[in-house]
Amino acid sequence: MQTISREELEAMNGSEKRDFVLINVLPREDFRQEHIRTSINIPKASEDFSDEVERVAGSKEREVVLYCANFDCPLSTEAARELDEKGFNHVYDYEGGSADWLKHRH
Repeated sequence: MQTISREELEAMNGSEKRDFVLINVLPREDFRQEHIRTSINIPKASEDFSDEVERVAGSKEREVVLYCANFDCPLSTEAARELDEKGFNHVYDYEGGSADWLKHRH
């Protein structure tokens, strides 16, 4: 697992046009209230979280970026560790989460 900054995520999504899945790990009600536009929601609390991520990603080789609410939210870091343990090879934790991303949108 690696942590990435907002700038790195913007580059992955923009100029680099990398093939990755952006996953919000918060509960569905929190996702509905606020999320990064290109992300999907797979709550960390899901019983089959890692299986669901693998299904959506298509393989454990695809890059996966996880995020939650903000720098104080531990869920994305916990989820990234779980995916590492399950054998995913390219896991990133965007620790700033929705709050950091949306604060810098124009």
